[in-house]
Amino acid sequence: MHPSVHARLFPDRIAYQVVPSGEAVTYAQLDSRSNQAAHLLRSLGLRRGDAVAILLENHSRYHELAWAADRSGLYYTCVSTQLSVHDTAQVVSDSGARVLFASRRTLATAQALRAAVPGLVCYLVDGADDDFDDYVAARDRFPAYPVEDESRGSSMLYSSGTTGRPKGVEVALPEGPLEQVDQLTRIAIDHFGYEAGMVYLSPAPLYHSAPLRWSMVVHKLGGTVVVMEKFDPRFALECIQRHRVTVSQWVPTHFVRMLKLPDTDRAAYDMSSQKVVFHAAAPCPVDVKSRMLDWWGPVIREFYAGTEFNGMTALDAEEWLAHPGSVGRPVFGRLHICDDAGRPLPDGDEGLVYFEGGMRFRYRNDPATTAAAYNDVGWSTLGDIGRVDADGYLYLTDRKSFMIISGGVNIYPREIEDVIVGHPDVADVAVIGAPDDDLGERLVAVIELLPRRQRSAGLVLEIQHLVEDRLGRMKMPRQVDVVERLPRHATGKLYKRLLRDEYRAVHAAARQDQ
Repeated sequence: MHPSVHARLFPDRIAYQVVPSGEAVTYAQLDSRSNQAAHLLRSLGLRRGDAVAILLENHSRYHELAWAADRSGLYYTCVSTQLSVHDTAQVVSDSGARVLFASRRTLATAQALRAAVPGLVCYLVDGADDDFDDYVAARDRFPAYPVEDESRGSSMLYSSGTTGRPKGVEVALPEGPLEQVDQLTRIAIDHFGYEAGMVYLSPAPLYHSAPLRWSMVVHKLGGTVVVMEKFDPRFALECIQRHRVTVSQWVPTHFVRMLKLPDTDRAAYDMSSQKVVFHAAAPCPVDVKSRMLDWWGPVIREFYAGTEFNGMTALDAEEWLAHPGSVGRPVFGRLHICDDAGRPLPDGDEGLVYFEGGMRFRYRNDPATTAAAYNDVGWSTLGDIGRVDADGYLYLTDRKSFMIISGGVNIYPREIEDVIVGHPDVADVAVIGAPDDDLGERLVAVIELLPRRQRSAGLVLEIQHLVEDRLGRMKMPRQVDVVERLPRHATGKLYKRLLRDEYRAVHAAARQDQ
């Protein structure tokens, strides 16, 4: 249950391949390179409990660095390449990282970090620079056997910052031997078809918790990870066919974009190798999930969890068809729905989703936010709103922080977004509350159109009537704006705070001009 084991048993098996560049890394190479990198980190004075930061696109050095830190008892913070320089500096500084690994593509941000974070040691993974050492050259000066004091490390990942500044999720470093089976690996085996020899497709950025952690579980079991450098719907289908992918993990945005390919394109690829397909990160519209099941068959499963890993629900295709819209029943932790004070509510009532008995976590350097995530009996919440039916299945409504109050009525935008994204011209949508002197907040749909579609008065009316017919006039957006691209994280989460800040700024400026 560790890549070092598979390096001894199957040294020439491919541990991961980055596509379309094609670089493949065997288990023998992953093991030796991560050992060398571990020695490098020790030479820099890092010991158990210290931290490093990885600021890379999906790169062939990514997994070796993560495994080097993981087998050295370190925390490794994988930093989103989509953050501003300010937010990136805040993450790296807050994490306590003493070493940063960057690439040519992230060099400009890395250079700014050197000035913003005193004492940060920086390496480039793809060459050298006047200000940065060559990581590969430094790594290769060290032996390929393990460091003497190997121990288990952990990722310390930061939230995507969709509702506020990114928060670091910190857990206690695990004890026990490297080969010990952890909770996520057990869940992967029991619920998501993980097995020796599997081929796993990772279409999302590795700096996000799900792609990183699930792909590292593949390495614990001796499978092969196919890492897409960047998601493209047509190329994703090509990867499944070419690499005979057996297991893959997606977000609803991926599904939407694959479904909007021409029928001839979707029919051109062989999907028969897939045994398990699972998705998470954001609620999936019922219509989108139904169409994916019609296309790929009953191999699709779903889970709900967070970077905090304080609990998890899951369900398979048969369960979902019996409970459409659900994200499953608990497979880790006990589920509770509570009011704003953290008190349990009856089945069927909507409230905050809490888990009991999951992973204990804290938000790094933020005791107030940590305390707010727990109720008086120690159950924890991620801030999502949902309900549980009589069979114990969870249905998510939205995030509490996304709720819109318009004319005194509480409105959750997710169901509106689910309707709008079904329009044939819409590629993506975010519904927000913009400041309104009369209503408090007015509903605004900010949409991204498919290529070669254009905004028109007729399109706006179509969207408004679509929502009115499905959900009623109260939930119809009063305003529909078109943008070139929504600020969506590659993991599927929308940076709604950025959109709301823009509309608040425009409103404030207009009031000053009055």
